Amino acid sequence: GEAEPCGGGGGQGSPARGPLGSKWPGRQGERAPEGGGKEPASASWLRRDRIPWLCNLHDILLRDVASGQHVVLACSALKKVYRDILIRGKDGGPLKCEQMRKDKQPAEVKLLVVYLSGSFEVISGRLLKRKGHFMPPELLQSQFDTLEPPSDPENFIQINVDKNLSEIIATIMGTLR
Repeated sequence: GEAEPCGGGGGQGSPARGPLGSKWPGRQGERAPEGGGKEPASASWLRRDRIPWLCNLHDILLRDVASGQHVVLACSALKKVYRDILIRGKDGGPLKCEQMRKDKQPAEVKLLVVYLSGSFEVISGRLLKRKGHFMPPELLQSQFDTLEPPSDPENFIQINVDKNLSEIIATIMGTLR
């Protein structure tokens, strides 16, 4: 099994369906603890709140991948440290997860980061068209400001959101083969 986090700013990593035919933990109630059960999009959602949530997602990825499942996680892991936590859990971040592994060895998830990139104008336009989405358009600039795009040695592909959905899926599937 393998995990493929898809993400970028402005909720662009949160599609309404799982086109890759994989398990989507974020679609099964595994969201952040605040914000009405959805990933919070407010400046008040502090780093101390995000780290345990990311550690929990790591544990879910680890469990599901260990059972042979392919998993797609859609979240805005905008910083490298957040992606490191998804890979290594507590050992990838500055704060400890509440649950310590019994063997004390770092448990890594084989991770392909799918970085969905796009211009502020394109993503802002799409965000403004969404109805009932948890991401307020006013916070988009702060997400662009926070973004640390993946870079070597991270295992990632970058796909421009100007492509249509079938092209994006084909690119991801081609990379996974």
